[in-house]
Amino acid sequence: MFQGGGRGFHRPALVAILAVVALGLSACGGGKSSSAGGSSAALPGAGNVAGLPITHFESGLKPDAPKPNLDVKNADGGEDDTLATAAIEDVQKYWSETLPANFDGERFEPVKSLLSYDSNTDTETTACGSVKKLVNAFYCPPDDSVAWDRGVLLPMLRERFGPMSVVTVLAHEFGHAIQYRLGDKAGITKSTPTVVKEQQADCFAGGYFRWVAEDKSKFYRVSTAEGLNGVLGAMFFIRDQAGNSATAQGAHGTAFDRTYAFQAGFEKGPKECAAMNTENVKARITERPFDKGDKGKGDAKFTQTNVDLLKKSLDEAFKGAGVAAPEIVNGGGTCSGGASTPPASYCANDNTVNIDLAKLTELAQPFDREAEASGNNSTSMGDFAAFSEVASRYALAIQKGVGASLDNPNAGLRTSCLVGAWAAFTNRPGTLRLSAGDLDEAIADLLLPESLVSADVNGKRADSGFDRVQSLRKGYLEGSTVCSKDYA
Repeated sequence: MFQGGGRGFHRPALVAILAVVALGLSACGGGKSSSAGGSSAALPGAGNVAGLPITHFESGLKPDAPKPNLDVKNADGGEDDTLATAAIEDVQKYWSETLPANFDGERFEPVKSLLSYDSNTDTETTACGSVKKLVNAFYCPPDDSVAWDRGVLLPMLRERFGPMSVVTVLAHEFGHAIQYRLGDKAGITKSTPTVVKEQQADCFAGGYFRWVAEDKSKFYRVSTAEGLNGVLGAMFFIRDQAGNSATAQGAHGTAFDRTYAFQAGFEKGPKECAAMNTENVKARITERPFDKGDKGKGDAKFTQTNVDLLKKSLDEAFKGAGVAAPEIVNGGGTCSGGASTPPASYCANDNTVNIDLAKLTELAQPFDREAEASGNNSTSMGDFAAFSEVASRYALAIQKGVGASLDNPNAGLRTSCLVGAWAAFTNRPGTLRLSAGDLDEAIADLLLPESLVSADVNGKRADSGFDRVQSLRKGYLEGSTVCSKDYA
């Protein structure tokens, strides 16, 4: 976040405060109605992920998985090559069934070649050029090949996010091969912006993961709780750096954008992906450059001064609730009576949000991408992660004031939805402004096992990262009305 006014970007600001009769809940008012939050036929928290049961088990290669049987140039036979080769064979099986079933009998053709390389040492070439020092995985249309870096990229992802993150990257790259095969049926032309192609590929990967989650894969299994949470976490890591423009050549999107596309494919399937085009992607994409007045490039210090500005922002956003706003006090992050959820707690007995300023300052430090890439887990998530944790406890106070339950199965998801609505409210001139990259920091925090953003007053949160991310997204895109409607 950053301090100052200026002109907001294209998403409409939340300026009205709506009273929601069903709950008596009032909060930041409704933005533009959108279906981008996905289906809400079943209440999140009711024990399903897009209609599938919530499951807990170790995700990865099945114990009885066969040995992949594909020719891979320059493969070394190690763990990451095995994961990648099995992923390609598996995703090709998926598309051999899915392509004709969803696209008027379109016949599936496997890619022509596969290449494994070590970006530290190898100088192999494809029709797209040399792979020397290329820490990446990619699809190359001129020779219809898929290549991956087994030296740096795949082991880093596997060690940080688990084996299914490797599968995610390969399923995404194969999504580009599907675009190439579909041609006009995917609406892709030479003039299609890169970010649209990337949104489609992320979406196609989500469709494949649905197939795996339904236990149709002979190679892989993925749990709908920790397994998919790890996949979403990997998408945060491989997002574009904050401050990029969605119109730039090579733009892949923010984590907020990429997780949306993945979830759309998981929930609605490949036809939804092929329908993504310049118009509908542009209408919801959040990737943008830093504002001119954002001198800190999105990294505000978590100081007492900025906590005071946060309080002012929250008071303004939620004033329509007509209830007493909580005070925010620096008292170690715990409550003397009642539930404590340090580093921030809502203390109902005296209507305060008690914070641990030092701990939240540590959380607010910029995310250390280099440390993560080298295998050292970062304890920092960025300023908006810390602001969101405090905002979530503030939102609990507002909910209590209007008589909503703070500890039922949906209380945490309703809370993160309201945090999303508040985030949209700050996306306008004011004392605190939403900055490029802030939403990604909130998503990264949401996916942590100890995150407060989607936690109820006792610190309990939904097992499904899909539900957590979707609740924040719904609030941001649709406003507070959907928070009480979908998370009653």
